[in-house]
Amino acid sequence: MLAIPLLLALAAGGVACGKEHSADVVRIGVNDLALPHWEVFKKKAAEQGIKVEFTNFSDYNQPNPALAQGRIDLNKFQHVRYLANYNVRNNDTLVPIGASEIFPLTLYSKKHRSVADIPKGGQITLSNNSANQVRPLLSLAAAGLIVLKGGPSWDSKIEDVDQDASKVKLTPIEPTLTAQSLTSVDAAFVDDTFAVPAGLGKNETIYTDDPERPDLKQYINVFAAKAADKDNPTYLKLTRIYHDPEVEAAIRAEKDFDGKFKTNSPEDLQATLKELEAKFRK
Repeated sequence: MLAIPLLLALAAGGVACGKEHSADVVRIGVNDLALPHWEVFKKKAAEQGIKVEFTNFSDYNQPNPALAQGRIDLNKFQHVRYLANYNVRNNDTLVPIGASEIFPLTLYSKKHRSVADIPKGGQITLSNNSANQVRPLLSLAAAGLIVLKGGPSWDSKIEDVDQDASKVKLTPIEPTLTAQSLTSVDAAFVDDTFAVPAGLGKNETIYTDDPERPDLKQYINVFAAKAADKDNPTYLKLTRIYHDPEVEAAIRAEKDFDGKFKTNSPEDLQATLKELEAKFRK
């Protein structure tokens, strides 16, 4: 998703991003506070004696610095790969302490009903942001539409596509234009930010990646904390409350939710983080 100008919306009843706060309040930074499930989450936390306050960030560059600076205690807006990249770029040590869900990557088409229908030499558009191209490339390789020189990799690039061996041709464009491109290309990867307003849904979906694929563990969304708080029992309890049946039911009921809940252990997530950080440092 694209970052947009910063807008902080504080939860009613407390200043969640200030330096002064009650020691018994856990401040969580999110990017989707308007969704109803956070009220259910807050209620379930209160039932277990945990008071939660939220800060809503609409600029994706802000939640991790806010966490590192102690302005919030946890954040939930990113996947493991994003966190690893942030840590390496900023020499930080934030860690994932709980999994939430993974969202499928969707290939849309207005011309074909399945991947098999795409002809040899078919045109597919995707974001021109190199950081957002890895997963589409992995998906296209898994779908048999492209061949990557040396095989799929954690940092596969457009330049790695074997043009002669691949079935389709790729055209990187501005993410804001991917939905519009469907009138002239065979298929396109469109971020949810632009797919929903464009009315894209199941009828236009011809491929979604398998969330159980091992190479997609890096895209599991997580609750993140400072390294010193990775074993904090209250914080860990909150990550489990997220998977309370009532909370999950509230999330599933929300319009256009298509994620798959994940419950990987903190240790497993942290091992994936370390592996990615090592690769980003090379």
